[in-house]
Amino acid sequence: METPAEPRWLNAEERDAWLNLVGVLMRLSSALDAQLRCDAGLSHFEYMVLAGLSEAPERTLRMSELAGFTESGLPRLSQVVGRLEKRGWVHRSPSPSDGRITLATLTEDGWEKIVESAPGHVEAVRAYVFDPLTKAQSRQLGEIGHRILRAIDHQERCPGSTA
Repeated sequence: METPAEPRWLNAEERDAWLNLVGVLMRLSSALDAQLRCDAGLSHFEYMVLAGLSEAPERTLRMSELAGFTESGLPRLSQVVGRLEKRGWVHRSPSPSDGRITLATLTEDGWEKIVESAPGHVEAVRAYVFDPLTKAQSRQLGEIGHRILRAIDHQERCPGSTA
């Protein structure tokens, strides 16, 4: 019987970097959510849904595309879009070319909400992320994020997993 390989444990420097990254992921998300709830009455996720639609051609995306943009599953996205529909900010409709596809469209009121909410959000992003960094560090952050996302995208999923 083969002995399993020893795990590739993190060294002290890697451990510190990892714990700092985990802290950033957890605290930044909470800080942005708090800013948006306080200033705009939106969660960060709701803001991202509105922002994704605001940047799409004709302010419309397939729900599956919007799920990809927001890094969420369709069930969660559907619940949130339902809440945004009740507020008059998003409208869902079947695709005219394929009725099996649901489209989400930002309404005029939704456009006004994102335009009103964006300045405070971008100021928070700037204050939390970019102001503490030099221009070179900001570029490095973009490159690092790109590399990490590419590594995640290339990982094999667990056999038999639907995730």
